[in-house]
Amino acid sequence: MPTVALLATGGTIASTGGPDGRVPTATGRDLLRQAGLSGGETTVPVRDLELGGSFSWDLEKMRLVVEEMRAALAAPVPGTDGARPDGLVVTHGTDTMEETVFLASLLLDDPRPVVLTGAQEPYDSRSPDGPENLRDAFAVAADPLARDRGPLLCFDGMVFAARGVTKIDTLSHRAFGAPGRGPVLRVHDGRVTALAPPGPPRPLPGVDPDTGLPRVDVVALYPGADETLLRAAAEAGAAGLVLAAPGTGNTAPRVAREVARLTGAGVPVVVCSRVPCGPAVPLYGGGGGVDLVKAGAVFAGELSPWQARLLLSVALAASRRGAARAVSGWLEN
Repeated sequence: MPTVALLATGGTIASTGGPDGRVPTATGRDLLRQAGLSGGETTVPVRDLELGGSFSWDLEKMRLVVEEMRAALAAPVPGTDGARPDGLVVTHGTDTMEETVFLASLLLDDPRPVVLTGAQEPYDSRSPDGPENLRDAFAVAADPLARDRGPLLCFDGMVFAARGVTKIDTLSHRAFGAPGRGPVLRVHDGRVTALAPPGPPRPLPGVDPDTGLPRVDVVALYPGADETLLRAAAEAGAAGLVLAAPGTGNTAPRVAREVARLTGAGVPVVVCSRVPCGPAVPLYGGGGGVDLVKAGAVFAGELSPWQARLLLSVALAASRRGAARAVSGWLEN
């Protein structure tokens, strides 16, 4: 039987209600027992991290979780002759799961499945969805079909690649989707089915695991937006900026001029669309995407602003001077 480890980081799946709202109280072992995974033939190595709600994490905590994933994959399984686990399940809050799984895909280079999951209903709900999600995640992490795909997100029977996955509903059990892409696997009653061929992990090279991730801010653009927020973010210490722009990636001429000033000063700027489906592509002048490209900005295609932020931060951690080029190269491959 494959051995799958569990890294429990809190989230709704581990939360119970109280006078001050829901807070994580259940341990990884508690989650395994609730899901009926505590016995049987598989011994599950478990590590609990107490980091608070994922919605309150900064980049350093997110990086710490990824490094804990790396450590869990490297740790010998107790009771063996030094064998490593065949896969890893990570329980996580749904608010920022799409970001952690994407960061893991940029930093981890391992063919073994790493599967993130969570819940929309709390641990003490009368009808929790966490147990089924956890059983599904363990089935995926133990299945050869999940190898060589990079970190995955498993929720409500659907399994998504890290790139492009996003939370699509705040309360529904079908909480995640990948607009324009769809799931890569599905799981039902413990059986995993492939919906798309595997794509090997594509970590960004040259990043020291112990290096902190530089600050990158996301600035929303809208009718009437000017350069004020871009300038304020840079002055506050942002090493790079991501613009969540209307349509295919457009703005006003004065914003394009500020982008040129920032890129000239060594602050890379990445442009994403704020539209859920479709890519950011430079098509228009008059402050549109063509002007932003002339100003030195990089267009992120179909990547969301939240995932583009992580890509740029990791690229900056590898090389401040070559970050824009690294982002472009990763997006093109």
